[in-house]
Amino acid sequence: MLQHIGYEVITADNGRKAADILSAAGAPRLSLIDWMMPQLDGPGLCREVRERNDDLYTYILLLTAKHSREDVVIGLKAGADDYLTKPFHPAELEARLNTGRRILRLEDKLVEAREEMRFKATHDGLTSLWNRAAILSLLRSELSRSTRDRSAVSLLLCDIDHFKRVNDVYGHLVGDEVLQIVSRRLQDAVRLYDAVGRYGGEEFLIVLAGCVEEDMRSRAEQVRRAISSVPVPTATGPISVSMSVGAITIESGEKEAPIELFLKQADDALYQAKAAGRDRVIYADSQVAV
Repeated sequence: MLQHIGYEVITADNGRKAADILSAAGAPRLSLIDWMMPQLDGPGLCREVRERNDDLYTYILLLTAKHSREDVVIGLKAGADDYLTKPFHPAELEARLNTGRRILRLEDKLVEAREEMRFKATHDGLTSLWNRAAILSLLRSELSRSTRDRSAVSLLLCDIDHFKRVNDVYGHLVGDEVLQIVSRRLQDAVRLYDAVGRYGGEEFLIVLAGCVEEDMRSRAEQVRRAISSVPVPTATGPISVSMSVGAITIESGEKEAPIELFLKQADDALYQAKAAGRDRVIYADSQVAV
């Protein structure tokens, strides 16, 4: 009957098998569960499904021959969304499943809206990189992890050279194009698990997890070359852009220091790179133990 009205049907001959199916990746989100089943009954199955912390909701329609109000309450308290008593009319089953589908569509829209709000709260609107607050939060988390694991963390504080001149000569819309393309190049120049954030204006902060000084030096040069090696294509034509970088490696140690100390050293190194002629990497004079 369900196949006839357009559903793809997956069946289970006992409650335990049904629980396994509903717990698997890509599980059905609309379920028709009998109350009486071997190994695990309907209310027990409902409780197991609801104990999961999945982002995607499973709508449960409980099928039962029980008619008492107390039984209905037990089923709904266990986690069922609706119930249908046997015997039932096929049209009623179809109508109740359609209700479930409407609720699931609404739930999907709410999840989508929540994720969109979460993205906007943690990402820069222009470049889609982590915003300042988010990249600093990630840095704090990475420093805490590195202290526990006794591993290194490296920071690259990057600044586009003469960016004000780009805005003055070509306009802010072109300047926005440059920021967007530079952001993509920065992401492409680091590993997938490294974090790139827009620190402010034309400044970017890159957190290199588990990166010792030797590796940091090569990665910093890769980042610099990724920006300066090829002109940035824009609506008004290609523009040559370079980047100055201040770099620091934070080695593992016994004491956790505030992130302001590391950012200050990276910023000092960046200032030296600017003063020395730009388009270069300057490394902090000393490593800092955490």
